[in-house]
Amino acid sequence: MKAIITVVGKDKSGIVAGVSGKIAELGLNIDDISQTVLDEYFTMMAVVSSDEKQDFTYLRNEFEAFGQTLNVKINIQSAAIFEAMYNI
Repeated sequence: MKAIITVVGKDKSGIVAGVSGKIAELGLNIDDISQTVLDEYFTMMAVVSSDEKQDFTYLRNEFEAFGQTLNVKINIQSAAIFEAMYNI
């Protein structure tokens, strides 16, 4: 399983640490990561994977709830969606 995680919110310390900790807690591996601050806003994109089958509804709910604790918006989408878009 491969997925794309995006994080957007007002910049503050601890966002990368918190999100990467949650990724590890959910049994996902970070394959690639990029983050930047645009004006006062933090943005991050990570490619994550797992050898095990993952329930995307569960992951989506977990990241949504966790994002609220950091006051950021966290999204997770299957990488297969992006691969299908470019293989038409």
